[in-house]
Amino acid sequence: MMTFAEYRQMDAAALAEAISKGDLTSAEILETAISRCEAVNPGINAVVHDQFDQARDTAAGNKALDGPFKGVPYLLKDLGAFDTGQPCSMGGRLWTGFVPDHDSTYTERCKAAGFVIMGRSNTPEMGLNASTEPVLHGPTLNPWNTARSAGGSSGGSAAAVAAGILPMAHATDGGGSIRIPASNCGLFGLKPTRGRNPAGPDVGEGWSGMSTGHVVSRSVRDSARMMDCTHGPAPGDPYAAPPPARPFVEEVGADPGRLRIALMTTDFDGQPLDPECVKGAEDTAKLCADLGHRVESAHPELDTGALLRATRTIIAGNVWTAVRLRCQALGREPDGRDIEPVTWAFAQEGVSATAGDYAAAVLLMHQQGRRFAEFFRKYDVILSSTMRRPPLPLGAIDMQDNDLDHYYKVLFEDEIPITPYYNNSGCPAMSVPLHWSDDRLPVGIHFGAAFGDEATLFRLASQLETAKPWFDNVPDLN
Repeated sequence: MMTFAEYRQMDAAALAEAISKGDLTSAEILETAISRCEAVNPGINAVVHDQFDQARDTAAGNKALDGPFKGVPYLLKDLGAFDTGQPCSMGGRLWTGFVPDHDSTYTERCKAAGFVIMGRSNTPEMGLNASTEPVLHGPTLNPWNTARSAGGSSGGSAAAVAAGILPMAHATDGGGSIRIPASNCGLFGLKPTRGRNPAGPDVGEGWSGMSTGHVVSRSVRDSARMMDCTHGPAPGDPYAAPPPARPFVEEVGADPGRLRIALMTTDFDGQPLDPECVKGAEDTAKLCADLGHRVESAHPELDTGALLRATRTIIAGNVWTAVRLRCQALGREPDGRDIEPVTWAFAQEGVSATAGDYAAAVLLMHQQGRRFAEFFRKYDVILSSTMRRPPLPLGAIDMQDNDLDHYYKVLFEDEIPITPYYNNSGCPAMSVPLHWSDDRLPVGIHFGAAFGDEATLFRLASQLETAKPWFDNVPDLN
């Protein structure tokens, strides 16, 4: 059986290659992943549902295992991404006992890529927090410092990858939920362009197109290769992102050219960021300049207040719809039972908002997206920190808050003033693990690009990964 030290040195692509060559078997890799999970998960609470027996059966029998990631273990986030016969709680007590009878399109593509699904990762209820602390499963702890948040809403996946349970895991992003935990846990996390990955068959889009899915990973090439496996429209999808010129994995190692980089060391309103975040952004700007890119201070002018109001309306409408449908399936009226206070407050706003309110919110979101498009005519990427500050202590963003105005301000204005605007615009963006604070907390560096231009991000990320490697920078979690 392979040792954990050997396992830790390999990304998902390397594991798949070793299986293809016959150097390792899927079964022994899976056992290493399970052993690591059993050793560290009690201390970080990243995996909330295991399906080890089914995974062992799949790995041992090589059932339908083919594709670029043949035999590699994988976690699905406990929010959407249905897996036939396996529970999906959406991070909330209201969905306890829900077991889908079909795969999501994304899950079908994961299985076609050869992954062995070994369980589900923790998430806040309905993905409504930038920290993963649901009442149902309890908080996920950051492997770098277990008093700190792993981020959200894909905090379970990020903590599992950072802790060495596996090299890559499923994540989704409606306001930063791939990039936030990637930043907090020292990982690479890219949010795709709107419509790049399918959301079907149950929905056509998430949060009016603000939400999309992909992965958190330790290497850039895993993220690129994974997108090659999952992207593209499925029958019935309402729209799709522009097709790539070539496979995304071919962008890894490709010359990005001399990019025009806009540097932000504040948020979009000019408000200050934590000095560690500023230092990380400025150090990265210098690195980019040393690599031959042109860097200057600039950012698009956005009506952030209007965008935050529009985002709130869209989230509220979608939360109410999800709660109502679940209660209908249970044969009861929505009444706030078994729902966290913030979730219920969003649902109540969804009831009171009008169809006109929702239409106006979507219209404004698209108008502001055009400002991004115009800005990207002059610049190739925008560089900033991912977060306003390094990872927060657990409990700092509390979904038991009965004041939704206060909660919304803490979440979107105080803590995540960068990431949501790329969800509004639909533009791709990534958090790259390029900075650590003096007390060894990860500080992600954020890059955004024009709609449909993941290629530039992958090329730049690969260049940065070579110039300032991070793969061996892992937490000391025994």
